[in-house]
Amino acid sequence: MALFLVEFATPKKLREHMSVALSIKNLHKTYQNGFEALKGIDLEVEEGDFFALLGPNGAGKSTTISILSSLVQKTQGEVIIVDANIEHNFPLAKKYLGVVPQEFNFNMWEKVFDICVTQGGYYGLPMDLAKERAEKYLKLLGLWDKRSNVSRSLSGGMKRRLMIARALVHEPRILILDEPTAGVDIELRRSMWEFLRKINREGTTIILTTHYLEEAESLCRNVAIIDKGTIIRHSSVKALLRELNEETFIMDVEGSITDAPILTGYQTRMIDGHSFEVDVEKGKPLNDIFGMLNELGINITSMRNKSNRLEEMFVAMTRKNQAGKSGGDK
Repeated sequence: MALFLVEFATPKKLREHMSVALSIKNLHKTYQNGFEALKGIDLEVEEGDFFALLGPNGAGKSTTISILSSLVQKTQGEVIIVDANIEHNFPLAKKYLGVVPQEFNFNMWEKVFDICVTQGGYYGLPMDLAKERAEKYLKLLGLWDKRSNVSRSLSGGMKRRLMIARALVHEPRILILDEPTAGVDIELRRSMWEFLRKINREGTTIILTTHYLEEAESLCRNVAIIDKGTIIRHSSVKALLRELNEETFIMDVEGSITDAPILTGYQTRMIDGHSFEVDVEKGKPLNDIFGMLNELGINITSMRNKSNRLEEMFVAMTRKNQAGKSGGDK
């Protein structure tokens, strides 16, 4: 059952010629305690893109977003949002942005409808238009029947959707989502993905940070990986995935097993008593695996490719970067 509607059209349309929605050049941030969170990052996001900014905890993702949304002052560098430099024309730059932070930051005792209307007021929307937009996005996100409820009464998933509705009331050019599906169930997450795909197709540029790397693989066209305050890779998701030298398959067995089967030339790992993983070199046929399993008396009832391939690449790249930094410190 769909949790909210996704069929709608925004007033924005993709331009005939793509332009840059976000330009970051030589961005540095050093905190008062001397910690250098950003070490001169350069990044461009095209208008209309669905872009992922990935990195481990402490990599610099949140600092970057906080600088874009004015919560943190940059130490050095240039940030241009659409055509507005945040240093010279921040009111316009901020108008271009809709930000959905990781933590709930609305008044828990305020009514759902009022939260969205008030947000419109912050961006100079006339009251009638703010109410119209609030109704529009609360309906699209399946919250219209909760409009008179105080926000604290909502479930965690509904609060996430309220955060998105609030961020869209002024219809920004760029929507920044910081861990938008954290803590929500699978059904809601899938519905939220479809909603985000829809507004992206209609022209909204989306920048996503997430720890669910299958989310980035499913949604995003381009990705930047940040680690220890530097961008270590900026590429299309497809280009990253093409570099994987092996694939991981999940095998479901008939009956049960106590240990992962030993297959010569392959790494295997138990998942539970009814399934295991096997790593297969890219392009290598699977016949040998099934032959060895047959000799062991193990029948496979189903097999699927492990979906989180981007995670394998992410872990490999960050480990390589950390090893390089350690080597350079010696």
